Amino acid sequence: MRVLIADKLAPWVTDRLEAAGCAVTTMPGIKDAALTEALATINPAALVVRSTKVGKAQLEAAKDLSLIVRAGAGVNTIDVATASARGVYISNCPGKNAIAVAELTIGHLVNLDRRIADNVASLRAGAWAKGEYSKADGLAGKSMAVLGVGDIGREVIKRAQAFGISVRAWSRSLSPEAAAQLGVRHCASPLEACRGADILSVHLALAPETRGMVGRELLEALSRGAYVINTSRGEVLDEAALLEAIETRGLRAGLDVFEGEPAGNDGELRSPISAHPRVYGTHHIGASTNQASDAVGLEVVRIVSTYLQEGTVPNCVNLETRSPATHVLVVRHADQVGVLAGILHHLREAHVNVQEMENIIFRGAAAACARIQVDRAPDAQTIARINESEAIFATSVVALSR
Repeated sequence: MRVLIADKLAPWVTDRLEAAGCAVTTMPGIKDAALTEALATINPAALVVRSTKVGKAQLEAAKDLSLIVRAGAGVNTIDVATASARGVYISNCPGKNAIAVAELTIGHLVNLDRRIADNVASLRAGAWAKGEYSKADGLAGKSMAVLGVGDIGREVIKRAQAFGISVRAWSRSLSPEAAAQLGVRHCASPLEACRGADILSVHLALAPETRGMVGRELLEALSRGAYVINTSRGEVLDEAALLEAIETRGLRAGLDVFEGEPAGNDGELRSPISAHPRVYGTHHIGASTNQASDAVGLEVVRIVSTYLQEGTVPNCVNLETRSPATHVLVVRHADQVGVLAGILHHLREAHVNVQEMENIIFRGAAAACARIQVDRAPDAQTIARINESEAIFATSVVALSR
C-alpha cells in the first residue's frame, strides 16, 4: 500500500510503516498545488498530515486515496464533506498530545500571573526591574473555568488542582456524575462556568457552534483582571471582544492559537491581538514535544497498519452515526460462494438499497448469518425469491427502532 506523509513526523514512523508492508513517500512541508501534484503522481492509498490542509483539489487528485490520517486531534484542516462523499476514511490521533497541550496551558497560566516572559525580555535588554515584576496575585485559591472536558481538558484539570485552583467545567458530554469524579463543579452552560471565574481555559474543537463562542458575554462574565488561555483553535475566541475586555476589564491572555494564523511552520502573523502587551502568544506549539510526537507517531503506525492488515480504520471520524436504514434483513445461509451475491441481486431488482452489512461465520465454516441493513422492508415476493435458493436456511425482517 502506498503512503504519502506530507508533514514532519518522528523519523522512525517511515521505517515502521515500511516494515508493515507499506511503500512510503515522505515529503514534509508540501502543500497546496504541490501536494495536489504529488498526490496525482504517487496516487497513494493513505495520506498522513498534521497541519497541512487537504481540500477538494487534493482529494480528487489521487484516485486510490482511501484513508487520510490527521497526526493530531482535530480534523478542521481537512475537507470532511468531500472526503465522505468520495468514500475516503478520515482518522485522527485523539489524546496523544493531551499532556503536551496541558503542560503548555499551565505554562501560560504561570506566566500570566508572574509575567515570566516580560522578566526575561527586560533582563535581556539589560534592565533590572524587580519593583515592576514583584507584583503577582498567586494562583492558589483561584477559580478556573474549563470549557471542553476531553482528553486535554482533563489533563489541565488535574494540573490546575495541584496548584490549589478550584475548577468549574462545562462540556456538552460532561455529566454531573463525571464532574464529581473529576472533583470539579458541573456547569450547565459556558456562561455559568465563566461567571466570576478568575481563569478561563479553552479546550473546544472548532465547529459551527463553537466558532466565536468565547465572545463578549463570556469574557464580561469573568472576574476583573482574569486570565484567558486558549490552546484549542483560534477561531473559537472572538479576538475583537478579547481586546475590548483587555482594555476595559484588565484581562490578560495566553494564546497558542490565532485566527488566520499561517498554516505552515513559517510565515507572518500581524494582528492587534498578537502584538498587544497584555497578550502572551506562542506559535501553536501545544502538541510540539518529543513525547507527544512519539505518541502520535505510534498511533499513525497503528492506524495505517490496521487498515492495511484488517481493512478497518481506528478512530474514524466521518462514518455515519445513524444510517437511513429502516429494517434489517437477517439471512441464515450456507457458507458457499455466490450466496451473498444472490441475495444482493434480489435486493437490487427490488430497488432496496443496502446501507450496512455484516456476515458472521459459525464454527466449522459451514453456515453463516448475514445481517443486512436496508432502507425499506423487502416485499414478500423479494423474500420468496431469496428463499428459493437451497443455500438459504431462513430469513427474517426486523424493523429498526428509531
